[in-house]
Amino acid sequence: MHHPKTTKQNVIDTYFGIEVPDPYRWLEDDRSEATKHWVTSQNEYTKSYLDTIPFKAQLYKRLAHLWNYEKISAPFRAGTYTYYYKNDGLQQQAVLYRYQNKNDPPELFLDPNTFSASGTSSLGQIQFSKDGSLAVYTISKGGSDWRTAYIINTKTKQDIDTPLTQLKFTGLSWQGNTGFFYASYDHPDGSMHVAKTDHHKLYYHSIGTAQDEDALVFGGNPEEKYRYLFAKVTEDERYLVLSAMKSTSGNLLFIKDLKQPNSKFTTILDHDHSDTACLTNQGSTLYLVTNLEAPNKKIITVDANQPTPAHWKDCIPETKHAMQATTGGNTIFTHYMVDALAKVVQYDLQGTRIRTIDLPGLGSIGGFSGKYDNDILYYSFTNYSTPNSSYAFNIETGVSTLHYTPTIAYNPKDYESKQVFYTSKDGTRIPMMITHKKGIERTGKNPTILYGYGGFHVSLTPAFSIATLVWMEQGGIYAVPNLRGGGEYGKAWHNAGTKLQKQNVFDDFIAAADYLIAHQYTSPQYLAIKGGSNGGLLVGATMTQRPDLMAVALPAVGVLDMLRYHTFTAGAGWAYDYGTAADNETMFQYLKTYSPLHAIREGVHYPATLITTADHDDRVVPAHSFKFAAMLQEKQTGSNPIHIRIAINAGHGAGKSTTETIAEYADVFAFTLHAMGYLELPNRLY
Repeated sequence: MHHPKTTKQNVIDTYFGIEVPDPYRWLEDDRSEATKHWVTSQNEYTKSYLDTIPFKAQLYKRLAHLWNYEKISAPFRAGTYTYYYKNDGLQQQAVLYRYQNKNDPPELFLDPNTFSASGTSSLGQIQFSKDGSLAVYTISKGGSDWRTAYIINTKTKQDIDTPLTQLKFTGLSWQGNTGFFYASYDHPDGSMHVAKTDHHKLYYHSIGTAQDEDALVFGGNPEEKYRYLFAKVTEDERYLVLSAMKSTSGNLLFIKDLKQPNSKFTTILDHDHSDTACLTNQGSTLYLVTNLEAPNKKIITVDANQPTPAHWKDCIPETKHAMQATTGGNTIFTHYMVDALAKVVQYDLQGTRIRTIDLPGLGSIGGFSGKYDNDILYYSFTNYSTPNSSYAFNIETGVSTLHYTPTIAYNPKDYESKQVFYTSKDGTRIPMMITHKKGIERTGKNPTILYGYGGFHVSLTPAFSIATLVWMEQGGIYAVPNLRGGGEYGKAWHNAGTKLQKQNVFDDFIAAADYLIAHQYTSPQYLAIKGGSNGGLLVGATMTQRPDLMAVALPAVGVLDMLRYHTFTAGAGWAYDYGTAADNETMFQYLKTYSPLHAIREGVHYPATLITTADHDDRVVPAHSFKFAAMLQEKQTGSNPIHIRIAINAGHGAGKSTTETIAEYADVFAFTLHAMGYLELPNRLY
């Protein structure tokens, strides 16, 4: 099959006297007819190829069959009601239900499946007023980060105000029943899905007034731009705490006394040298979680009237393990990562240890969060063989009781996970989880997916996935290393994979592949590398640096043009991790060296590649993937296929419909196995 020809244009940028051609720049214009035609022709080309794979339909059928189970979230209280999310199985979006008493039949409260006929509009978030009588929720259309907010009376479920438009990267935080705080950007110049958005503003919306009358609370100074503002009213509604960030790491912190009319913001932190947040408060005593002079984080207390670091007092000190924290029932829960596995410790508000929580097993947890007066908190537990299950935790006794676990047609005892440690290029010790069916033989011929991320302080911890289960049913191995750039070992681990040290992340990933091959889990003919967003960059850089190492490359919604990423939407906020080509010549040269788009060379046999993206992705704009696909198709040598799959009316991933998710996994797995040489499924279960 011959890929569609992509027109080249003579576009040249000059950086520090060095000319860099960008012949596919025109694909950045998402509104042009030429780009729309290119998307259509590439999708037709990819579909024609995927439709020739005889077992793709079988994979889709199996994925849909296993996906079709009831999924119920942990409950939460708002006012006199208890709320929870449920998906019957193959519903496009989860539905929000509620009840007042445990024995009452559940009542449907909000059904996102009614937002659009296609299931491509989703519920972003919902926040209730303190007494639960009002709620504000946001809707994303087509996966976009831009949201519309609706305000409702929770008793009648009817709208009580005109919707608010053009919200983005916002929290929602009520002040009484009179209004709430939210954040957004001005309408950008150019395309809503591509143009830069770099000046966040915090507003207060009073119920019953027009949006254009909303009060600008913070961010109005054009000379002092913040890209991300997050505001939260404390549970006692005494304070408004505001985090102001110019990048995705490091923040300034301010506090405003809401009991004092027309009070000004008081500065807690006047620099962005740390990640610091307000956990809770008791009267004027603030509890802050910070990595200021504590790379693995600690909890401090300080009086709101004198909140600067000079007055901080340690409450729960830093340990050798990276920490996050939650609170509920007037206790604090510290969440530690011990080699990427969860450990939770309960403390009182004086910082005295109460107990280490007895968790259901080795894996990942979420939750242990609630209000002051809760006596029961809920948390979730999962690992690669255990589906997401929720537990009720008694704060007083420390006893956990299973609340809900789903029923799925598989036997978790058939699978096993093993954590190994390997050495990266510079001698750094890296952990990796390897999961597969029990009894698998190390022949070097097992189809293997190596999945990674390695950035933005994001930690990859064990989680169950139907898609991974289907892959392992076929005798597949699923391996996940904890690369530098993530948060598994605190701030130092993150920083070791940023800016001029970003190559460490790629070296860690390459070393993971070398480990799997050396220990005969797989071999280059049977290895696929996969990652999304920053993980898409990881895959793009690895496949261009070591095209001999794998049979298949699967970059999803990737950051692939490192010279221009900061010119799109909120991309400039990623500069803490990446640096930009405008910083200095050294940074430009470093970025150009590993930028996947610019690392593609003539005469190289690149692995079979399926690039996935979406037309409404305004986080990592699809132009990254478009230009990368066009360049790979132009310069590929040999017969390995290069395809791009562009989801329509979808975004970066959040809120994607069930149908689209299953279809994408079926396509990705079919492409991967076919490129490894399989003409039929390795394990014909269906």
